[in-house]
Amino acid sequence: MDFIDSVATTFELPLETGTLTTSAWLYPPTHVETTSATSSHRPVLFIHGFRGDHHGMALIAHNLRTHEALVPDLPGFGQTPPLPTTTLDSYTKFIDELYAQATNHFGTEPVLAGHSFGSILAAHWAANNPTIPGLVLMNPITISPCDSAGKIATKITELYYHLGRDLPTHLGRSLLSNWLIVRAMSMTMATTNDPGLRKYIHEQHHRYFSTFSDPHTLSDAFDVSMTASVAEVSGRLTMPVLVIAGKRDFIVPIQSTNRFIETLPNARARVFDGVGHLVHYEAAEATAREIEDFADELSDSAHCTQPERIAHGTR
Repeated sequence: MDFIDSVATTFELPLETGTLTTSAWLYPPTHVETTSATSSHRPVLFIHGFRGDHHGMALIAHNLRTHEALVPDLPGFGQTPPLPTTTLDSYTKFIDELYAQATNHFGTEPVLAGHSFGSILAAHWAANNPTIPGLVLMNPITISPCDSAGKIATKITELYYHLGRDLPTHLGRSLLSNWLIVRAMSMTMATTNDPGLRKYIHEQHHRYFSTFSDPHTLSDAFDVSMTASVAEVSGRLTMPVLVIAGKRDFIVPIQSTNRFIETLPNARARVFDGVGHLVHYEAAEATAREIEDFADELSDSAHCTQPERIAHGTR
């Protein structure tokens, strides 16, 4: 992604077991304003999805015209080393420290945005921090795969990750990074009919879908994704929430996402027609516009409850 302007940085996050050097990338606004209003735009802190790294959020971050963005590599993925234990609790503690340092860096609290697996982590952290200015959930995991209709496929996937964990490390990594399996995953998730975009999506997955630190960490992260969902904490997400989803999402049925939206106290939503679980690729620019509009409407002080709005659109 040489066309994307970003600056690499690191954050030293104090955790119970020591300091975690977290790799992250800062994305400047692509539209420079000449007025002082620029400083009032809230930054956005992104949490990427399962198996990926910061590259997955890069297109959205790049398309934010007036908002700065920060995208870290989650522990155990990309250039950030793993946590001592990979659990939902350890991830939320990681976000706790990251959010504090991001706030210190920007001089204001950022909007927190999570995609897919990242939506689980962001939602569970936000449920314990209801005073944050706003939360964005992209392709949120609104139902545990263990409770979904595709239980056979889920069981096969579980066996795949656990086998990769239990094999000798070099064999496990080889299995979990297998080119054909990664391509099959990519083809399952991609819904666009644009051949150029499909090629780009597959290239991104082949480049960055296997940057996990080790098979054990990847398997443990998979287990987190199987046992948690955003729906578990919906009633505690009292801050303004923006939900962005694809109507053709193969991972999470849109009916489940709509039910989740209805349980949120203060939500708006955008559902893209013709898009699946990869809004960050298949609708990156439109998603960036939704996030910008949402962030611009957030008050710097008290939250104002707004009526739920679900918009459907094509790309």
